[in-house]
Amino acid sequence: MIMIPSESVSTNKAAQSFHKAGARLRDWMWVVSHQWSLLHVAMGFLLGRAVILQELSPFSIPFFTVMFFIKKNRLALIAVSLIVGGATQSIQIAGTNFFGIALALAMLGFMEHRKKSEINYAPIIAFLAVLLSRMGADYITNQFSWYQLFMNGVDSVLGLILTLIFVQALPIVTSRRSRNQLKSEEIICLIILLASVMTGTVGWLIQDVAVDNVLSRYLVLLFAAVGGGTVGSAVGVVTGLVLSLANIDAVYQISLLAFSGLLAGLLREGNKLAVGIGLLIGSSILTVYVGQQREIMQSTFETVSAIVMFFLTPRGVLNWIGSFIPGTEENIDSQQQYLRRIRDVTAGKMNQFAKLFSQLSDTFNTQIGDHSDTEKKQDYFLSEVTRHTCQRCWKKDQCWERQFDSTYQEMTEMMKTLEEEGEITVYSAPKNWLKKCIKQERVFQVIEQEYARQQNQADINKQIAKSRLLVADQLAGVSRVMQNFASEVQKEGIHLHLQEEQILSSLESMGLSIRNVDILNLEEGKVDIEISQPSCNGRDECVKVIAPLLSDIVGEKITVKEKNCQAFADGFCTMCLGSAQEFEIETGVAGAAKGGQLLSGDCFKIMELGNGKMALAMSDGMGNGERAYLESSTTLDLLEKLLESGMEETLSIKSVNTVLSLRSPDEIYATVDLALVDLHTAKTKFIKTGSTPSFIKRGNEVIPLSANNLPIGIIDDIDVDVVSCQLKPGDLLIMMTDGIYDAARNVENKNLWMKRKIAEIKTNDPQEIADLLLELVIRHHYGEIIDDMTVMVTRIDRYSPAWATIPVPNAPSINRPRYVS
Repeated sequence: MIMIPSESVSTNKAAQSFHKAGARLRDWMWVVSHQWSLLHVAMGFLLGRAVILQELSPFSIPFFTVMFFIKKNRLALIAVSLIVGGATQSIQIAGTNFFGIALALAMLGFMEHRKKSEINYAPIIAFLAVLLSRMGADYITNQFSWYQLFMNGVDSVLGLILTLIFVQALPIVTSRRSRNQLKSEEIICLIILLASVMTGTVGWLIQDVAVDNVLSRYLVLLFAAVGGGTVGSAVGVVTGLVLSLANIDAVYQISLLAFSGLLAGLLREGNKLAVGIGLLIGSSILTVYVGQQREIMQSTFETVSAIVMFFLTPRGVLNWIGSFIPGTEENIDSQQQYLRRIRDVTAGKMNQFAKLFSQLSDTFNTQIGDHSDTEKKQDYFLSEVTRHTCQRCWKKDQCWERQFDSTYQEMTEMMKTLEEEGEITVYSAPKNWLKKCIKQERVFQVIEQEYARQQNQADINKQIAKSRLLVADQLAGVSRVMQNFASEVQKEGIHLHLQEEQILSSLESMGLSIRNVDILNLEEGKVDIEISQPSCNGRDECVKVIAPLLSDIVGEKITVKEKNCQAFADGFCTMCLGSAQEFEIETGVAGAAKGGQLLSGDCFKIMELGNGKMALAMSDGMGNGERAYLESSTTLDLLEKLLESGMEETLSIKSVNTVLSLRSPDEIYATVDLALVDLHTAKTKFIKTGSTPSFIKRGNEVIPLSANNLPIGIIDDIDVDVVSCQLKPGDLLIMMTDGIYDAARNVENKNLWMKRKIAEIKTNDPQEIADLLLELVIRHHYGEIIDDMTVMVTRIDRYSPAWATIPVPNAPSINRPRYVS
């Protein structure tokens, strides 16, 4: 038996009691803040008793008018708090607030009855309510005069302006916001609202410590700690200005709070103590300059009280405030979280669409086997034959009722004989059946007709099945593309501000004048950096200086991907630099149209697909001239779009084949010769559909490459064979159309003849080789161009930067962030 100490039992009970008490406190605070609207009541009380310029109280009516649109279900509590707050100052202010609220409520009710209750009318309603209530109070108290009329006009104008301010500020502290960033004018309006609320505490003293001064300095501390010196000084100016209107003797508070907020904000990079010391130093300097000894001690106590309140403020409150201030780290994190949510939602939608397309692909891939059942086919076949022959025969009962088994077997044998021999005659029909059937010729005719119809239907079903499988493959390809896109969207990188500053300082230390550095990607092998600098007037500093310097800073070969000289009107240019591939290619093309015409049916494209992949494609349209050109160019254009979208090469070829085969009922086809080169590894994939062999020249060796695929556009479904080959530096890849390959028509082995001609070429320049091969074929036919001819020669070499890496003295170590998908 285990004994539990009584001390542990009592400790657990105390912890449970404390937890229950905390839960009750949280529930009570939620009820007070949400159901009783304690915050709004407290604000109403302080704004109701706030007085500026010793006689104006313009805050109550604007606050009530705006709250009518925000918290209509708490209007009674808010109205009572405004009146009670005014009563703490004087009965006249309370009465004026009451009449003003009644007038505003009447006008708002009238507008709501007319279905024009919009917050845009709130400033006008507040203006009229303030003016009419003040004039009514002056008339009742017999204080009506031109001076009072003027002050009433000032009061009502202030009410209109405050309404515009409260419309911007009250939703910030009243409701949850969908966006976590405040505009500059919203921040100013919020500070004016808070300062107006503090005005209600003017005159409150605790042991000679003014509550309004403590709260104003606490407010400056909060915003200086999260927003820096600029925000701190701005809050100080606005708060001091509003409080000085309530107490004329405190005009110096404007400069005191502004200077204190500036010093506190400048020390925000430290801890709370550093911010508090900055406020204390700023307030002490100005107080010593303008005050007496008693005022100095009183100001010091007020500042220390504000600092103590600041120390007691949880860090979470500062982070929450900072998330609304533009430019702060908290706001940037908040924006990044919002962007991350948008990214996750977008990726989720893309994955849903990918799953949808995958499900559709699975649906099309499902084989329906009803018509594949042999017995059912036989039964259906025999039922159709007997319906047209035996149904109206007078011997039907004898054949199908008395001798059903033998008749069924004999008809089945005739059907099998027809399938094997292609026809049925009296010599191949069963003997017993010939003896009892009196409509032999009719039966033979119907069997052959039904068999032909059934074969046609089988061919149609086969075509439908092929088309269904092709659609399934295409849907699966689209699904994979969308899944890849979703994974790219979900790729999350760490902020690269530190790395940008490191690169900027390193380049400037070498004497360069850099305007901006933006790092889009710092992943190894996928570096993408944009830099802008003053125009070098054609000296190619980006290639000769910046790229070599970045190669040393980043730690891998960097090359200029794109440059826009003098892209900006102010004389600055921008450049895009990225990781250099291990290999590079140089291509030369030569071609001629049949009979020396201008338009050739052969087309070619050199496509950059991204991620270090290049596509070399050639197409030969059927025939010659414009129509052949349209077919081949359309084929390559569509193929380019599909490859750039991320679709697999085999599926892209099949998709182009489907489009061409369905576009026209005529027999139109085009050959495609495609080579996909990975510049990181030099591994190359070849896809040939009806095209001639390609050749790789490696030193004195010539290697042919061929594949047995039909041209695209002839049949609905084609099988695409992919041939892979590892290229080496210095290899020459030679691709040609049939006009070049088939030129030697009197040669039996054209493959060997072309290999010999290529081996005899001594130059390694791609353009020279292309020109020599074209000239060789034309000379072979005595200067006559008998067909469209195109030859494309590509040489692969290791990438060697034109300018060597420039070492940077004391270059910082660039930390590459890890990317998480």
